[in-house]
Amino acid sequence: MSQNKNGIDKIFLGIVIVLLVFGFIIFISASMGMLAKDSIQFTSVVSKQIFFGIIFGLIACFLFTKIDYKYYKKHAFFLFLLTIILMSLVFIPGVGTNANTFANRWISIFGFTLQPVAVFNIGFIIYWSAWLSSVKEKVSTIKYGFLPLLILMSIAGLLLLNQPDTDSFLILSATATLMYLVAGGKKRYVGLLVVLGFLCIFVLALNRPYIMSRIETFMNPSENSLTSGYQIQQSLIAVGSGQVFGKGLGQSVQKYKFLPESISDTIFAVLAEEGGFIWCVLIIVVFLLFVFRGFRIAIRSPDIFGGLLVVGIVILTILQSFINIASVLGIIPFSGLPLAFFSQGGTAMLMVLVEIGIILNISKFEKSY
Repeated sequence: MSQNKNGIDKIFLGIVIVLLVFGFIIFISASMGMLAKDSIQFTSVVSKQIFFGIIFGLIACFLFTKIDYKYYKKHAFFLFLLTIILMSLVFIPGVGTNANTFANRWISIFGFTLQPVAVFNIGFIIYWSAWLSSVKEKVSTIKYGFLPLLILMSIAGLLLLNQPDTDSFLILSATATLMYLVAGGKKRYVGLLVVLGFLCIFVLALNRPYIMSRIETFMNPSENSLTSGYQIQQSLIAVGSGQVFGKGLGQSVQKYKFLPESISDTIFAVLAEEGGFIWCVLIIVVFLLFVFRGFRIAIRSPDIFGGLLVVGIVILTILQSFINIASVLGIIPFSGLPLAFFSQGGTAMLMVLVEIGIILNISKFEKSY
């Protein structure tokens, strides 16, 4: 298999750099609200984002551009098994931690904390890509396509719903289903999964009060404006006050006193307040370019495995990001999913850049037309 004479896809890399630079600028601006309250916490959070997320992430991205992507297919099962073990650590007392939330989604080892779901996601996508590419024309059958999908989703559900991390489970399930469809899975089975998905959400909402609260808040956001509806109310105030051109970089008022999770869940609201409608549209367009260029790399991939791997990574990234944006705008119930390249999270940023490195490696082997 010969490499592309031009090396990695420079346009895709350029799109990623734009997102990374914009993301870092908005993250630092949003962090100013934390600096006003606690300078020590500000220093800790920003340092982790810069060193563990961006610097280590860029180094990892560079290294992963050098690793032949075919290696992952050879060791897909082993890599997936390792990520399952890593995810299971959250349930071990003394290792798993809730990081000031009600859910055990982090592990703490030798003073370092990381969120293993970001690692599990890529292990899942690698294994599912390897499986789908190995069965090829049998994907449309129940035995080789639909049943393996249900088994993998069950494994993910067992690990994620028990934390609980419902948002990550739904996004990963949607990603796996779309990959199955791209690989040649039958549409009627996908329709069945969609019905099962809504049924699953309904059952979860009945058994988990926080999910029902999100839905009720979405339906009546002004009813509990000081409690469950507070976050979306303040997000919408921030978005609306930005108007067309925004207040200017660093000029957000909401991030100082009113906007909860301004460096993570609601960072897009800070972007909207400071950059206005213009910046919001610009960032969404750049994300769409990320999707289109990523899919171009997938289409030109020399084999099915490489194409599906790129598709899985791109779909996961864009679903998480657009769901974050939609929830901040009040279009869907609020979620705890990050905005890729923007939100706080050293592990999430590191793994996104690892995934970018994998895509860039695949782009080296693009077919020319």
